Amino acid sequence: MSRAYRHNLNASRLQRGELQLEVRDVGLAFGGVRALDDVSLAVHQGEIHAVIGPNGAGKTSLLNCASGLYRPQTGSIVLHDGSAAHELTRMRPSRIAQLGVARSFQNIELFKHMTVLDNLMLGRHVHMKHRVLTSLVFFGPARRQEIEHRELVEEVIDLLEIEAVRKRPVGSLAYGVRKRVELGRALCMQPSLLLLDEPMAGMNAEEKEDLARYVLDVNELAGVTTVLIEHDMAVVMDISTRVTVLDFGRVIAHGSPAEVAGDPEVIKAYLGEAHAPGEPQHA
Repeated sequence: MSRAYRHNLNASRLQRGELQLEVRDVGLAFGGVRALDDVSLAVHQGEIHAVIGPNGAGKTSLLNCASGLYRPQTGSIVLHDGSAAHELTRMRPSRIAQLGVARSFQNIELFKHMTVLDNLMLGRHVHMKHRVLTSLVFFGPARRQEIEHRELVEEVIDLLEIEAVRKRPVGSLAYGVRKRVELGRALCMQPSLLLLDEPMAGMNAEEKEDLARYVLDVNELAGVTTVLIEHDMAVVMDISTRVTVLDFGRVIAHGSPAEVAGDPEVIKAYLGEAHAPGEPQHA
């Protein structure tokens, strides 16, 4: 089963561990505010790479640059796919999506009046080859295309265990299930790189545990590289392979979860003082 998921749901042509996303000295400013200040990081195929930091550190701005919503003033963002290196910083979001970069947002961006199945099918839009007029006559190539896309959507439904709600309008679902559907729609794009912006925000402990398991399944069964923004440090430490820490738009630490957790600069950024949790503060 793991081989089938990897073949169908992951568009990457890289081997595990190869460089996939390279952020080089990216700078982004809004007026006099520096959202990103010479940010550099590397993401390798098969990683769950967490980007953490206090509110306003520049985490979402970084994902917006990688997905084409923002254009940084300096630096570059390069996506490697095995045969070429693609400079993303001047590309349209639609073109970046076609290259295999899928994105979720802090706020749920689903069509509430549509069913779960219809929302997932929308995730296939970047792979649709036949135009509207061809699709209106539902036979031949158009029918084969529909069957092909439905087969992949069914794999996502199976992977995320949302069979029971497939025909229900998204607006009628519990918040945690809607978050799972949004993850599913991104996965239906067959991404080589999945960008998740606080996928567990607003969830209770049980919902977070469930979604963390699905993120791990997407990574382990489908082999999809994931860049994750998340404020719950317990989740980050449990599921991430690498962590980059931002503070005021600058990278202050990078390494394994254990290395980052003990970094004095990280502790200072989160707690305001350069002391480990539980240690007494000195005047």
